[in-house]
Amino acid sequence: MSFKICVAQFNFVVGDMAGNARRIVEAAETAHAQGARLLLTPELALCGYAAEDLLLRPAFIDACDDALKQVLAETAHLKGLHVVVGHPARSHGEGDGALKQRSVQAASLYNAASVICDGSVLHTYAKRELPNYQVFDERRYFVPGQGSCVFELPQEGGRALRVGLLICEDAWFEAPAEDARRAGADVLVVINASPFHAGKGGEREAHMRARVQATGLPLVYAHLVGGQDEIVFEGRSFVLDARGAVAGRAISFEETLFPITLTRALDDTWEIDASTDRTHSSEADLWHALVLGVRDYIGKNGFPGAIIGLSGGIDSALVLAIAVDALGRDRVRAVMMPSPYTADISWIDAREMAARLGVRYDEIAIGPEFEAFKASLAPLFEGRSEDTTEENLQARIRGTLLMALSNKFGSIVLTTGNKSEMATGYCTLYGDMAGGFAVIKDVVKTMVFRLARWRNAHDPYGTGANPIPERIITRPPSAELRPDQTDQDSLPEYAVLDAIIERYMENDRSPAEIVAEGYEPADVDKVVRLIRINEYKRRQAPVGIRVTHRSFGKDWRYPITSRYRA
Repeated sequence: MSFKICVAQFNFVVGDMAGNARRIVEAAETAHAQGARLLLTPELALCGYAAEDLLLRPAFIDACDDALKQVLAETAHLKGLHVVVGHPARSHGEGDGALKQRSVQAASLYNAASVICDGSVLHTYAKRELPNYQVFDERRYFVPGQGSCVFELPQEGGRALRVGLLICEDAWFEAPAEDARRAGADVLVVINASPFHAGKGGEREAHMRARVQATGLPLVYAHLVGGQDEIVFEGRSFVLDARGAVAGRAISFEETLFPITLTRALDDTWEIDASTDRTHSSEADLWHALVLGVRDYIGKNGFPGAIIGLSGGIDSALVLAIAVDALGRDRVRAVMMPSPYTADISWIDAREMAARLGVRYDEIAIGPEFEAFKASLAPLFEGRSEDTTEENLQARIRGTLLMALSNKFGSIVLTTGNKSEMATGYCTLYGDMAGGFAVIKDVVKTMVFRLARWRNAHDPYGTGANPIPERIITRPPSAELRPDQTDQDSLPEYAVLDAIIERYMENDRSPAEIVAEGYEPADVDKVVRLIRINEYKRRQAPVGIRVTHRSFGKDWRYPITSRYRA
């Protein structure tokens, strides 16, 4: 006896309740036509994840309620199809249990999932475990649910399939799954919106395997795909058999309606039929995450295209390659802005890369503007030698030109600074930090090189093989703001720098612990000091794509003013 389940691994858009409802209805119609008995949508699919403080607005919740009614009405004719819809649900009225928000009473909410069939809501389950770490802030908006939800998929002439429903974080704890088992579940289904970071896919499968091994129940993991501001969701929905082995895995970083068939054998075990996408290298996952993050940020916010300051260096080269993979060559514009300190090989390589990718390429020499600024400031700077002030002037001239192009043509400026620079402040406010989206803000320099090598060896979107000239990858990195400058004039070797950043910033290791691992005390002290004193810069940086378990975004909340030094 078989039951077909479909997972709507779709790119639902925050705040587009009517559009999300239409997509759920379309998925339901397709699933029903394919003989499915159950359709799973991701966590909070109806309003999109994460809606943040929109959830505090009563009118927003009213719109979610209306969208759920729309789904109910428009799927009522799909007889026998059960649909699990993720949505926010009021837990109380304006009285008891309300949350006080300044002078406004906002009704408490559940992070909920409703099971609907034949135009009726059969069950509504409220998420029990509310994450409040990393990028999660769910306790700001939701109250935890109680109890379990087990519903039946009837089978004419046979035993019904009893389905235990969980929402995301619930499945990372033992009790919710065990409660569903005790309530008679034959299979667990988990709807999710779990942000991507490097290695997260394997972590999810390992934790879900632990739930399966503890309960002895197969598990279907239904996941969101798409970019939302700094966060990316990679899809990669999957199903585990009752032993915890992967019985099927959906494609990563793409939408799909993922079908799964469960067949009850004579010995009451389950046979599972589903396609299995292969796992990918860490570089491939990172590349696809960055491409999806750029495509959705620009597409969902309505920008016609992107502008990139192309320097002939590896960071801007990588961002250009990502942007072309995300948007296509016709929507990307590269601008080279040489100064008196720009090496000939820089503009030669910049031209070469732009030609390889087929993007529009312009050059604007900033020498005249630079000299004009210096002349204007000369009386005030009299008696003082040139220093980083003049270096930063060049960066700010470039930022002004890029933003002027953005204002005139509507395209967004993609900044090109990496995580190593963001950590140490090796960037210029209102200069190379000027822009609307920081593509590689969470990618350390050593990974920048690895991704450049990976992209030159692969052409995943068919935009051109080997797009980055070899010399861009092999030459010593330099900001080219003074004669013969290299990054290592100011910073430790990147292998050392990035290792210290990972330990101190991402994993909260103390300087003493890092030194005990063999790193030079002077290097550790310097990097930690630079991270500490440059918080004011990071607060003014554009939002950027999160690809590690701790980025300089929502999951980094350090004070600017602090005398703590360890």
